[in-house]
Amino acid sequence: MNTQTLFYFVPLAALIALAFAWYFFKQMMKESEGTDLMKEIASHVRSGAMAYLRQQYKIVLIVFIVLSLFFAVLAYGFEVQNPWVPFAFISGGFFSGLAGFIGMKTATYASARTANAARRSLDSALRLAFRSGAVMGLVVVGLGLLDISVWYMVLDHFVENISESQKMVVITTTMLTFGMGASTQALFARVGGGIYTKAADVGADLVGKVEAGIPEDDPRNPATIADNVGDNVGDVAGMGADLYESYCGSILATAALGASAFYINPEMQTKAIFAPMLIAAGGIILSIIGIFVVRTKEGAGMKELLKSLGIGVHFSSVLIALFTFFILWVLQIDNWLGVSFSVLTGLAAGIIIGQSTEYYTSHSYKPTRKIS
Repeated sequence: MNTQTLFYFVPLAALIALAFAWYFFKQMMKESEGTDLMKEIASHVRSGAMAYLRQQYKIVLIVFIVLSLFFAVLAYGFEVQNPWVPFAFISGGFFSGLAGFIGMKTATYASARTANAARRSLDSALRLAFRSGAVMGLVVVGLGLLDISVWYMVLDHFVENISESQKMVVITTTMLTFGMGASTQALFARVGGGIYTKAADVGADLVGKVEAGIPEDDPRNPATIADNVGDNVGDVAGMGADLYESYCGSILATAALGASAFYINPEMQTKAIFAPMLIAAGGIILSIIGIFVVRTKEGAGMKELLKSLGIGVHFSSVLIALFTFFILWVLQIDNWLGVSFSVLTGLAAGIIIGQSTEYYTSHSYKPTRKIS
């Protein structure tokens, strides 16, 4: 199959991810938020989270305007940068912020609905929570891969008057700039959200438990609302922006290395650039399949719930490993078998780290029980 034809699988997978994110969001919104008190608390958390994001994004907007003007001066004034760099920087920051915003909105809508679903069935609550969380995951990878593929097509069309090998290097290095834009946005979202989260958490504990003797997370303590707002803006919106930057950065860094490594072989250079994008695209489709595998039985404990999540992760990981071998074989990348095993090593390392952390920190296993 022609390499250029294979590339169109990348934006297609990104659009499929966004379509499923929309589907899971609509399914979640059909669920009831529960009692009037649950609805009231959820509404306060939503409005608080939105108020914080509005203030944060105002500051971030000013920073992006200043930095974009700086890049524009370098590109159009001194002509030491690619003219596309300022626009790539802005797009990276915009989509990073958008991914975090959508994730936060979903989380604030899903929290009360998940609690209400748990009153009905443990399996219903697990699937609702997991698929609501999958909304942000799919939005992150969908927007990231769509941004990368669209920028590649735009630059491939407009960058000219240089050799094919030079063109690929220019394209990949320019796309790295929107990774920097995403990183700048992630810095504000992660650090700013983290500071807010911890301040609200400590404040709620000091006033509630120490001064007033109110139990933790009691709705009678107004700071509890701020604490929950902090969890959303820091651990959801901040995490979404952070993951977007990491996801795009890993793909773009690999593509840039491929462009440099195969500089004297334009055909292999193109394949090396497409390989990480195609692997990521396949990972999206197979991860969506894994989402539907996650379910549990009634009466399950925390250990069984985590086991259910693990089954979905392991199922998708095996499929992704097989897909990686297949796509690199189709592309006929130099030393494709070695590259495949490097991807397999990364997958295995991620699973081992997750399982090890779970074993040594969960109350379901011996190490934590021994300490307690």
